[in-house]
Amino acid sequence: MNREKTIKKAKNVLYQAMAVAIGVVIIIPIIYAFFISFMPANEIMRMPPKFLPEHWILDNYVFAISTTPLMRFMLNSLILAGVSSIIRVITAAMAGYAFSFYRFPGRQLIFYLFMGSMMIPSDVVLITNYQTVARLGLINTYLGMMIIFLCNATNIFLMRQYFLSFSVSLKEAAVIDGASNLGFFLKILLPVSTPVMTTVFISSFISVWNTYLWPMLVTNDNLMRTVQVGVTMLNFPDGVVYGPIMAASMLVLLPTLLVFLIFQKRIVGGIMGGSVKG
Repeated sequence: MNREKTIKKAKNVLYQAMAVAIGVVIIIPIIYAFFISFMPANEIMRMPPKFLPEHWILDNYVFAISTTPLMRFMLNSLILAGVSSIIRVITAAMAGYAFSFYRFPGRQLIFYLFMGSMMIPSDVVLITNYQTVARLGLINTYLGMMIIFLCNATNIFLMRQYFLSFSVSLKEAAVIDGASNLGFFLKILLPVSTPVMTTVFISSFISVWNTYLWPMLVTNDNLMRTVQVGVTMLNFPDGVVYGPIMAASMLVLLPTLLVFLIFQKRIVGGIMGGSVKG
């Protein structure tokens, strides 16, 4: 018994050490970019490079904000990510409810088709989606940017798995007490599903906020650009200005970092809740 406990403890320590090592490898470039954002240009290009700046300056942030309408870009990204995530929570919850509590012909087939769509790379349907949006006249509009983000199979799967943890008899009892299907969904099921809905919202927000290619394709007006596209405007033809680019990247990273830090416990709880039943 003691030997088994020792082996188990050693494995746990090894796993934790590996997780810390991977975390350090991932976060070091971000920390270095943060320090670069406060470095003068001559220190950034100096050889050998230094990790910490000798002279801390805010000029890179001032340059990034004054050269490009970065605040407008951040507003566009906030609208895109916020509205898309809210609608994605609604569509995922409604689809998860249908797949969990309703029995109708073809239910499993439709669900498998949803899951199968997860295996299709987004780049494969990129041109088709662009042609559809262009024909609908949605170029340079918020709806055109967010239309492909309003529904996600992964989120539907997560909501369905969470709803399957509730007994069907709960719905039957609610119907006997006079609750309609919509009433059960809105008044009973959703209030106890806050963790998983928070997980869907936050994960969707971070994913859509960081998207680059699609908003770039469906917008050609600079005032409609998202922040990820706007950062690339700091790449000037006569050379790359690393300081302002890193400063803009730090500003872009800040909202998603704050969101994750605030809601990380809810994210973990929602993911664990969504995996309770297969």
